[in-house]
Parts: sequence; C-alpha cells; structure tokens
Amino acid sequence: MKKIKTEQVAAQEDLLQQLVSDYTTQKQQSLMQMKKGQLSKEAFLAEAAGHIAAYYKRSKKQDQQLLDAFEQYVFGYSRLSKLIDDRTVSDIRVVGYDNVRIKRKGQRMAADVSFSSPREYRQFIDYIATKNQVNISNLNAIQRFTDNESHPDFILRFTLSMPLVNTYNEPYLCIRKVPRVFPQMKELIAQEMLDRETAELLVSRFREGSTLICGGNSSGKTTLLNALKETLPDNMAVLVAQQADELTTMFHPDMMFLHSMPGSGEQQISYDLEHISIAGLTMDVDFFIIGEVKGAEALYLLNAAYTGQLCAATIHAPSADRAPDKLVDYAMYRSRYSRDELMKMLDCFRTLVFVEHYKVKEIFDCRGWDPASRSLSYERIY
Repeated sequence: MKKIKTEQVAAQEDLLQQLVSDYTTQKQQSLMQMKKGQLSKEAFLAEAAGHIAAYYKRSKKQDQQLLDAFEQYVFGYSRLSKLIDDRTVSDIRVVGYDNVRIKRKGQRMAADVSFSSPREYRQFIDYIATKNQVNISNLNAIQRFTDNESHPDFILRFTLSMPLVNTYNEPYLCIRKVPRVFPQMKELIAQEMLDRETAELLVSRFREGSTLICGGNSSGKTTLLNALKETLPDNMAVLVAQQADELTTMFHPDMMFLHSMPGSGEQQISYDLEHISIAGLTMDVDFFIIGEVKGAEALYLLNAAYTGQLCAATIHAPSADRAPDKLVDYAMYRSRYSRDELMKMLDCFRTLVFVEHYKVKEIFDCRGWDPASRSLSYERIY
C-alpha cells in the first residue's frame, strides 16, 4: 500500500514538472502577463485548468489536485516555499539539487528539503528566471534580482550563477529574505542589539550629523540603519539609494527609494549606485542614505556630506578603524582628490558605528583630521 502511494506521489510530481515545463516554454507568455499584472491570478489559474483538462485528460479530482499543486508552485517557490515562509530562516543557499542549506537565527545548517533530481532543480531555476523576467543565457550567467511581490512578509533577494561559471555542473542559488516589517529601535533594545541609553545616543547623533555603520556580512548593519531612519522627523525629506530593496519604510511620509538596475548582455540599459547617487544630489532632500557602499558612489556620498548634507550609509569592514579607509578606497575609483584630501572630507561623518553578530559593539565620535599623524582622530564613546 505504501509503495502504491509513493508511486502516486511520484507520478503527481512528474505531471507537475511537465506542467511547469509547459508554462516555461510554449505558454511562457501567459506566465509573463500574470507577472506583469496584465492577467489576474484567477484568469491565469482558469487558463491553466483548461490546459490541464485539454492535455492531461484525467479525472476531475486529479486535475484539481494538479492545479492546486501548480498554484502553490507558481505563486510560491515550490520545495523552497516552506523555508521562505519560516520566519526563523534568513538565508537559503541551494548548493546542489539535494543540498539545500539555510541560516536560522544566525546559524548555518542543512535544510530538511531537497529537489528530487538535477532535472527538477534545473526546471525550477528556469521557472524562477521566467517568473522574475530574468535572462539566464550564457551572456547572463550571473544574475541578481529581487522579488518584492510574491510573499506578504518578505522581499526576496536572489543571486543566481549558472553552470557556465560554476566549477560543478549545477546552478547555485542564494536567497536573502528581507522582512517587510522590520524591527524598530524599541524592538532592537528588546532583542539586546543595544541598550536603551545607547539607542537614545544613536538616535540623537543620527539626526545631528552624518553616520557610517560598518561590520561584516549579516552582522546587522542594515537592520540598524532601517530602524534609525524611521526615527527621522516627518518634516525631513529623505532619499534612499540601494542596490537591492532592503531598506523600506513603514511610517515615514517623505522617503523616496531608488535601486540600481544592472545591464545584461541583450539589454545595455544600466543604472548603478553611482548614477543614482549623482541624481540624488540634484534632488531637494534633507537626508541622503546609501544602503550599502560598494563602489564609486562613495565619492558622491562624501561630497554630499562635506557640503553639509546629512548622510548615512553602511559599509563592509572587519573593524571600526578599517571603515574610513574602505570608504576612501571606494571614493578613489572616480576621484581626482588625493587620499589625504578624501580622508579630511570624511571627518563630516561624525558618528562611526561597528556592528557584529547583531550587537552594537562600538560607537566612535570623529574629532577631525590630525595633520601631524595625517589621519582622522576618533574618540570611543561606547
């Protein structure tokens, strides 16, 4: 009896994969119309029901079961859906069809899901590429994209690399889950990222001078910046430039968000953080934020802060004392200034925060440029 049930499940999965293949090949247009909002969910599923009835020719009960599985696949993420729904999971890494890894509460571990075969996994990759309007040809073997529509609780940030550039003959897929409802300062206090006195100090300094938040990967930099920016008064106009849609707002009435758009082999239109930062300097804003500094946009951030514009940004750095050097390194990509001149400009970032393992570890006050040592002078205040 158990063997018969297992065979039925396998047969149902094979039919589901065939149906998904139908919609990523000859019926791709319907999938794209649904994604663009030109076809409602109800109309899309009605069309799929008609396709199943016409080409799969089974009982009505079996057809409905297949349609239900297809709906979960299309409007979710197949075998990864339960990991995406799990609030304790922040990151998903598919290293191979049978090797899915997750980060749960900061700890990496194996997931209890996998794909049944390399074929199913590759079909899933083709499907999510189609769903998110991403081209994964040889000209676009590494892709980064964001899905901010599929899930009510999370914005999903994808990094996908195809076998063309991988050592092994399978795609690699990494998914970062960004909560739509992010913790506010009082919640960060409750989670012991920082105490109340430190939070009040940071909120006060955030409004009075430019702030640089540094740390390693998944250290809590963006979480802290997201919470701090929500403390800005309603009468401040804020512009946020970012590579992925990680910074959002829940309450502030006057925040604008711009994200970068990389070009592809077929589509050369490209807007990187540098372009967006230049545009930001021409807008009437009171506070300019860069989600994460990674390149030449650092120069425009420095220019804005040096002219008195309130600014904030995050940057990868292994320690607080390395963050200013890292920012200047990026600024020199496009700068005619000397390194010393850029370091002098950096004294406009009055507050330097170092975050590690979701804890605020250090806060420094910038005391200005020291000509004798040709370096910035900092005083640790926390």
